[in-house]
Amino acid sequence: MATTTSALTENRAPSDAAARVLARFGHALSDATRARLLLSLRSSPGYPADLAEELGVSRQNLSNHLACLRGCGLVVTAQEGRRVRYALTDAALGHALGDLLAAVAAVDPLAKEGHL
Repeated sequence: MATTTSALTENRAPSDAAARVLARFGHALSDATRARLLLSLRSSPGYPADLAEELGVSRQNLSNHLACLRGCGLVVTAQEGRRVRYALTDAALGHALGDLLAAVAAVDPLAKEGHL
């Protein structure tokens, strides 16, 4: 039985494409507001006005962060009448964020001190 692997999962030197994908993901997570936004969308899709209020940021600021996350391919939109709903591109991303948070929490001194 033949198996196929992608450059993202092979156990050899990483490709430039794999490095670019991870760098884009890292850019998305490099801002605390974007990270909080992704974690919020992990539990359920949301509308910009509600998300802005939840995160305590202006709608314009939130709009800029959502544009960045869309550009990184991490969130998608769905038009619902006059409203736009944002969601993670794939449920696997939500699981990956949880796994990443758990892994970082295991080694981060602030997390160990209960700052999460």
